[in-house]
Amino acid sequence: MTDALRKRLEKIRVGLLALHKALVDSERIGYEQTMGPIQSPNHFLQLLMKDPWFVWLQPLSQLIISMDEALDAKEPPADAEVEALLKEAWILHSPSESGEGFSRHYFNALQRDPNVILAHAEVTKLFGQRNP
Repeated sequence: MTDALRKRLEKIRVGLLALHKALVDSERIGYEQTMGPIQSPNHFLQLLMKDPWFVWLQPLSQLIISMDEALDAKEPPADAEVEALLKEAWILHSPSESGEGFSRHYFNALQRDPNVILAHAEVTKLFGQRNP
């Protein structure tokens, strides 16, 4: 992995972490308004991992984990592997009103939460005018 590609991956990862946090926070609010208070941090972690309310966030969580693994690997991944991660990030970063799964839920989150809009805008800036 070239230095430039590593820096790009690091920047996109940081932006995705902020976006992930905004999405989790937004979903938590909606969950608690509908289902009642979450009892503990451990309960919340279990919900994040297993509850259908939050399951749509898993593709973004998994992508961030894959980025962490690539950045922490003893042997740097090939440029093509990093480019694939960046492409996946670009695809996930694309909400869709008529889509399914992540893209549809992401679109809905953007419609209701200004913090998600701001995090989305920051990731958009990180990608710049070009996609991976």
